[in-house]
Amino acid sequence: MRTAAILPVKSFALAKRRLGVSVTEKLRARLAQAMVADVLLALGETRGIARTIVVTREDSVAVAARRQGALVIDDAPEQGQSAAVQLGILQALGEGIERVLCIPGDCPALDPSELETLLRAGGEPEVVIVPDRHGTGTNGLLLTPPDAIAPSFGPGSCERHRALALVAGVSCRLEQPLSLLLDIDTGADLEALRQRLSGGRGLAARTRAVLGQRERSDLSSITNTG
Repeated sequence: MRTAAILPVKSFALAKRRLGVSVTEKLRARLAQAMVADVLLALGETRGIARTIVVTREDSVAVAARRQGALVIDDAPEQGQSAAVQLGILQALGEGIERVLCIPGDCPALDPSELETLLRAGGEPEVVIVPDRHGTGTNGLLLTPPDAIAPSFGPGSCERHRALALVAGVSCRLEQPLSLLLDIDTGADLEALRQRLSGGRGLAARTRAVLGQRERSDLSSITNTG
């Protein structure tokens, strides 16, 4: 079954504002860029993904995505994650893609082997939801066919996607690949990511580097004021 990954990426100037004082504005943009780069790399290493479609108006992401062979769609309206994913779905349908995996750009510890397991098990038609670690949001949405339901991300989206599948008469199930449960929106998420990476196996190299820069900067600040 030919599968495309759809990766919506908002402008870095708008990204990760909920991190607040946990990360400076300059570092927040670098962190967002690093996380997207790690997700792109993981998608490129996943054998079950035939095509990656990136929907963004962020030039640096577009350049990096094209370098890796991804198709880039300009998200000029930038009307949110669901609208961006819908643009990717329309592109996938136009290419005859049979299934899409909608995935966010802020799950940097994404493990290609876990994605391959997720993609191996699947029926048609079907909606597979990967919730966030709190069980309320949606970090992954696997749709067979790509227009099985309309994406509806945001608070409470896990239950909303289940309800949409029920209305559409489409089989629906939850899956919980560990590396896709943790998306980075808050300072608590960032701390959870740091703990995850400390025991990881080399995933998220670019995000690790940025977090390491932050830790060195914090240490320098303490030393200079001590």
